[in-house]
Amino acid sequence: MNILTKEFETNYNTAPFSKIKNEDYVPAIQEAIAETKREIEAIVDNPEPASFTNTIEALSFSGMQLDRISNIFFNLHSAETNDEIEKMAVQIAPMLAELSSDITLNYELFLRIKEVYDQKESLNLTPEQDMLLTKNYKDFVRNGALLTEDKKKQLREIDQEMSVLKLNFAEHVLAETNAYKLHVVKKENLDGLPENVVEAAHELAKEEGKEGWIFTLDYPSYIPFMTYASNRELRKELAIAAGKKAFQKNENNNEEIILKIAKLRYDRAKLLGYDSHAHFKLEERMAQNPLSVKTFLNDLLAKGKPAADREFEELSAYAKKLDGIEKLEKWDGSYYSEKLKQERFNLDDEKLRPYFKLENVLNGVFDIAHKLYGLTFKEVQNIDKYHPEVQTYVVSDEEGQLISIFYADFFPRKGKRNGAWMTSYKSQYFKDGHNERPHVSIVCNFTRPTATKPSLLTFNEVTTLFHEFGHALHGMLADTTYPTLSGTSVYWDFVELPSQIMENWCYEEEALKLFAKHYETGETIPMEYITKIKESASFLEGLATVRQLSFGLLDMGWHGQDPSNITSVKDFETEQFKTTAIYPDVKENVMSTSFSHIFDGGYSSGYYSYKWAEVLDADAFDYFKQEGIFNREVANKFRENILSKGGTEHPMKLYTQFRGHEPSVDPLLKRAGLI
Repeated sequence: MNILTKEFETNYNTAPFSKIKNEDYVPAIQEAIAETKREIEAIVDNPEPASFTNTIEALSFSGMQLDRISNIFFNLHSAETNDEIEKMAVQIAPMLAELSSDITLNYELFLRIKEVYDQKESLNLTPEQDMLLTKNYKDFVRNGALLTEDKKKQLREIDQEMSVLKLNFAEHVLAETNAYKLHVVKKENLDGLPENVVEAAHELAKEEGKEGWIFTLDYPSYIPFMTYASNRELRKELAIAAGKKAFQKNENNNEEIILKIAKLRYDRAKLLGYDSHAHFKLEERMAQNPLSVKTFLNDLLAKGKPAADREFEELSAYAKKLDGIEKLEKWDGSYYSEKLKQERFNLDDEKLRPYFKLENVLNGVFDIAHKLYGLTFKEVQNIDKYHPEVQTYVVSDEEGQLISIFYADFFPRKGKRNGAWMTSYKSQYFKDGHNERPHVSIVCNFTRPTATKPSLLTFNEVTTLFHEFGHALHGMLADTTYPTLSGTSVYWDFVELPSQIMENWCYEEEALKLFAKHYETGETIPMEYITKIKESASFLEGLATVRQLSFGLLDMGWHGQDPSNITSVKDFETEQFKTTAIYPDVKENVMSTSFSHIFDGGYSSGYYSYKWAEVLDADAFDYFKQEGIFNREVANKFRENILSKGGTEHPMKLYTQFRGHEPSVDPLLKRAGLI
C-alpha cells in the first residue's frame, strides 16, 4: 500500500510525512507520471474541437498528483536528505525531464493549443485566462514544439543530461560543505568570538567525540568566525576552504560539470533559435534581454564603484592602523568591517542578539502580517512533520477562513543544504467551486539554541527570516484560478519584490518595538540601537552593492554568450570580475563551482533580479513610508495587485496598478547612501 498514491487522509490534506517510506517515492512517481500521460492523452484524443476549457484549462489541471509527490520528494531532498534520497533523486530527475519533454514535444497537443491561441482575440477571455493561454503557447514554442523530429530528439537528450548534471553539482557542493571541519584545540585561538558561537562549536566537537571546538562551512558557524575571530591565519584557512568548494582535485570537483551545463544551456538556446541562454531566459522576464540587464548592472556599477573604492581604502587604512595589516585580504573584510562598524556606531551584532530571540522575531513577523493583511497564525500539533524541529501553523483571515498551512524549519542539520528558502507543498487554485488553499514552507539555517541560551538571531538572520516570510506571504495570499499562475509563479525578476520589501520593516522603530525585546528582561530594544541600526544600514553599502553586481555580471558571463571556448573556469571568472574586483584574488578559490543559485537553483541569467527587485522594493516601500508603514489601504493595494495576483498579468502592469507609476531607481540610491 503506497501512501503517496492515495488521497491523503490527514488534517487539512497535508503531506503524511511520518507514514512515507523511502521506497514509496519511485513507484509513486512512476504511477503519477503514467496518470499524467493519460490526462494528456485524453486532451489530445478529445473528438470535440479545441477550446479554452477542454485544452488550456484541462492542461493546467493535469499532473497535479505528480506535482504533489515530486514537491514532497524534492523539498525533502533539500531539507532532510540522506544517501537513499540522494540516489533516488538521480533516478527521478531524468524521469521527470523525460515527461516534461514528452508533453512539450507532443505535436498533437501543441496543435490543439495553437488552435485556441489562433482564435484568442475572439474568445472574450479574462486577463488570467489570456495569460494562461499565451504562457502555454509560448512554453511549447520555447520548449521545441516547432522543431523537426531530429531536433526534438536533441532537445530531449540535452534536458535529461542537464537534470542529472544539476543534481551532481548540488551533491558535490553539499559533500564539500560537510567534508571540511576546522578543529580548534587551543583556547587562545577563539579570541574575539562571542560566547554563544564558542558554546555551539564546543557542542559540535562533543557530538563528534572530540575535545575543543569545531567550526564548519555552514553559515551559522562560518560567518561568525569570519566576522569575529581575531586569529588571522585561521580566518584565512576557513575562507580558503569555503572558496575552494568543488574546486579541488577530488571526486567532488564541479569544473567539468559547470562547463558542460553552460554549453548544454547554450546549445539548447541555439536549437530554439536564440542567440544565447540569457536571450532565451530573459524573453520571459521584466528585463527582456541581456543588453538591458548588462546596462542596468553597469549603470549601478558606475554609481556604486567609486563609493566601494573609497570604502575599501578606508577599511585598509583602518586595518593598518589597528593591526599593522599591510594588505587587506578577503578573509579580513568581514572582520575589520565589523570592528569599524562597532567603533563608528558602537553597535555590534552581539549587543543586538539578546533582543532577537527567534520565537519573538517569528511572533513579530506574524504580528506585522496581522496589522497589514489581517492574518492570524496559530501553532498546531496535529499536522505531520518531516522532522521534530519543524513548526506547523494554521493561517486564517479576519473572518476565520483558512488562508494557508505554514511550515517553519529553522536550524542546520546534516541532511539540509545551506542557505534559506521558501517552498510549497501544495499550490493554491480554484476548482469545482472550491478555493484550494496552499501549503507553504520556509527553511533556514539559523543559530541553534544551546544548553544555556535560546536561539538568538543576528540582525542579518532577522532580515533573512523577514525575507523568506515575504516569499511565504506571496504563496499564502495567492488567489488565482490556475495552479500554474499561482503564488510565486511569476516572472523571475519580480519574485523577489514581496520578499525584499518585507526586510524594510526590520529597520522601522514602529515594527521593531513589536518584537525586539530582551530575552531575559523583556525590555524593548533601546531607541539608540534602532537609530544605529538605521544609520548602519547603508554602512559600506558601496562594497556590498559591487559584490552583488559582480555575481550578476558573472552569471551573465556564463550565460550571455557562447561558452565553448572557456577552458579554465578560474581564468574565465577572473576576466568576468575585472570591472568589479576590489580585494586581491585568491588563487585557490573560485566562486562558480559552488554558485548554486545559477547552476542548481533557478537563477541562471537571473541573478541580476536581486538588484532589480531592490529597485522595486525601495520604490514600493517609499509608498508605505509616505502613508504609514502599517497603512491598511496601501497594504490592501499591495495584496490585491501583487501578492494575490501571482503571474496572472504582466508584472509591470501589476506594479503600476499598485504604485501609480513605473518604479524609480532614486529611492534605492538614496537608501543605499549612493546619492
